[in-house]
Amino acid sequence: MPASDIVETSADASGLEKPPLLILERIEAFLDRHGLGAGAVRAQRIGEGGGSNFTFLLERDEVRYVLRRPPRPPLPPSAHDVVREARLQLALRAAGFVRLPTIVAVCEDESLLGVPFYVMEELDGHVPTDELPPGVAGEEARRALGLDLVDALVEIHAADVSTPELAAFARPGSYNERQVRRFTQLWELNRTRDLRQVEEVGATLAAAIPEPLPPTVVHGDYRLGNTMVTRDRPRILAVLDWEMGAIGDPRADVGYLLATYSEPGGPPNPLGTSPVTALPGFPSRAELVEWYATASGRAVEPLAWFEALALWKAAVFCEAIYGRYVRGELGAEDERAARFEEGVPYLADAAAAALAAP
Repeated sequence: MPASDIVETSADASGLEKPPLLILERIEAFLDRHGLGAGAVRAQRIGEGGGSNFTFLLERDEVRYVLRRPPRPPLPPSAHDVVREARLQLALRAAGFVRLPTIVAVCEDESLLGVPFYVMEELDGHVPTDELPPGVAGEEARRALGLDLVDALVEIHAADVSTPELAAFARPGSYNERQVRRFTQLWELNRTRDLRQVEEVGATLAAAIPEPLPPTVVHGDYRLGNTMVTRDRPRILAVLDWEMGAIGDPRADVGYLLATYSEPGGPPNPLGTSPVTALPGFPSRAELVEWYATASGRAVEPLAWFEALALWKAAVFCEAIYGRYVRGELGAEDERAARFEEGVPYLADAAAAALAAP
């Protein structure tokens, strides 16, 4: 593919061509300015689509990098802020959490691609979604990986949020209340139809907001599928996808982990994420909670509220992706977003069930 060609293009519902996601000659010039390799750039899209941020593998000569950028505009307010995402990771690394990709350049100049982006070093690992790497083949290894997933979360929550770099992300007031308020507002922006159950869950959450724990870094989308695992042993190499990261209540991450975790012998989780955790050997949900509480020294209840919050937020977020799909703003490769027609009400129902659980 010539350097002047676009990596990806598609037509919207009117038949007009959409802006490219990458323009290779501009990426090549950007990498040159930052001393990141030499020669022509080759690129391919990696990771999952569906309307969230996009990642591309960049190759030139003997070096490989990963570029992360938002979807095409227009974007919902405060969503897909990849510059903030990069800065949070840099601040967290400075505070001592090292299970992260190494970010080598951040571009805030939207004239290059129409949106900001950042570039990080490629990591040699495996992102576990439907399969596990060879080093996690047996039940003992799977259990070790499940517990290390919790250990990595404990490490994130142990970072000192009073450091100047992380303190810049703190906001006054209750994180829990702010999450409910923000996603209630986002629902009004994202909705494509009337779904009473989404509104009812939001109202129930707002009426029973827990008192906060001392604040920590919160990942906001913490699950096995948002990590990279070493290929030869059961260890979390890096935690990825920090778009929802903030300073807040650590139980939000624990509740989200439970909401997206399918335990061995149990039903699939409502989001259908990280199905490999249903394989024999992985810890149960109760074991994850016990391991976290012991390792962190924190009380974690009421976890049902935080699990419901996670599922409800997912419903609101997925409705935004579904809206982009029905408006023709996503490419043909992202037609999986059509599943959110039924998936959003299903998530809202799951959130209501979590709140009603004894």
